[in-house]
Amino acid sequence: MKFVTSLLNRRAFVALAAASMLAGAMHSAPASAADVTIPIIVKDTTSFYWQIVLAGARKAGKDLGINVPELGAQAETDVNGQISILENAVAGNPAAIVIAPTEAKALGKPATKVKVIGIDSSAESKAFTSFLTTDNVQGGRVAADGLAAAIGAANGGKVEGKVALITALPGAGSLEQRAQGFKEQLKAKYPGLELVADKYADGQATTGLNIATDLITANPDLKGIFASNLIMAQGVGQAIAENNLAGKVALIGFDSDEKLIKFLNDGVISGLVVQDPYRMGYDGIKTALAASKGEKVEANVDTGANLVTKDNMKDPKIDALLNPKLN
Repeated sequence: MKFVTSLLNRRAFVALAAASMLAGAMHSAPASAADVTIPIIVKDTTSFYWQIVLAGARKAGKDLGINVPELGAQAETDVNGQISILENAVAGNPAAIVIAPTEAKALGKPATKVKVIGIDSSAESKAFTSFLTTDNVQGGRVAADGLAAAIGAANGGKVEGKVALITALPGAGSLEQRAQGFKEQLKAKYPGLELVADKYADGQATTGLNIATDLITANPDLKGIFASNLIMAQGVGQAIAENNLAGKVALIGFDSDEKLIKFLNDGVISGLVVQDPYRMGYDGIKTALAASKGEKVEANVDTGANLVTKDNMKDPKIDALLNPKLN
């Protein structure tokens, strides 16, 4: 625990220093329209998913002629680091801020002094002007439908057996909503599927690997797993591959990267629920600029979720989601 605390403190310090530099830069910037600054703060600057979000925001900045500093912690577990970045970005008095809240209850206070647009996840705060997010409850339902279809296809049409849910972190609004939708859909539509495990990890792929391995050992008749974010899907996919269970234990993941797409091609993963992170970044900046000008914006915008399988991954719409332009 001392190591984890120290690591988070170091990350928070680095994030704080970077955000302080940003704040100073924004204070000294000219007040002309061409120098409007709208920072975007993501959960994890190292993740492929968040790189897509940043690419969308970067393109919006170029198209709109505004400055879009790209900020974020080094891991989704670094809640304190994200709060520090937000506080210092607010202190820089930008036109507005776009943020993907890491923790639903943690961001209310620092978000009260400037127009704030939320993307990807909701937050329990009235300070946000608008949210552009996936309907994560519906995303969980889509995952349940995909898992049921994969189990049925592997078992002569019989949608029955033991399934499990693995969530990357406790307390993250988007992940809790995905879990909610998944469990509700199982109960409403698939009485033959028994949820035998509902596990939380610590945001690390190796933990997802270990949890999945333990579940497979304890439940040799396990039929399927829903891993509700990219990192967990990587770990669980690795567990299925290492245990030669492709096609025997169905796996639905959330989001995509090269590793998960390869798992999908190889049959290790049955399906991926894919969001539109590029649109979140682009439209988040566009909405923030409009809000900063006093224009009316929608309070909630659903940016959509799609089930990707090996059968539909080459469709143009799906291919664009799997292979977005990052420059």
